Amino acid sequence: MKRLYECQDRLQAQMLRDALASHHIHTVILGDYLSGAAGELSAIQFPTLWVVEDDDFTLARQLVARYLTELEVERADWRCPHCGEQIDAPFDICWNCSTPRPEG
Repeated sequence: MKRLYECQDRLQAQMLRDALASHHIHTVILGDYLSGAAGELSAIQFPTLWVVEDDDFTLARQLVARYLTELEVERADWRCPHCGEQIDAPFDICWNCSTPRPEG
């Protein structure tokens, strides 16, 4: 078993675990509940994703890198094609003219 990735939170850990499971890579999440002890522990530890089968580690690392890169691209700021307004990444609709974010 090899340590693959320290996640930001439980949600990210589960999303990565599910993404890897779709490629038949068995993973476990360790340290899942340690953030509940914040203030009592000297340092907060985040959930860590571990690959069970060592032979799957290289592919798992590539898939996680690709998944995280795709998330960054999806979260990029964008410019409205209708009115030209600059829109922050989390928003899918232009606040100025209500035009939806273009696909791709």
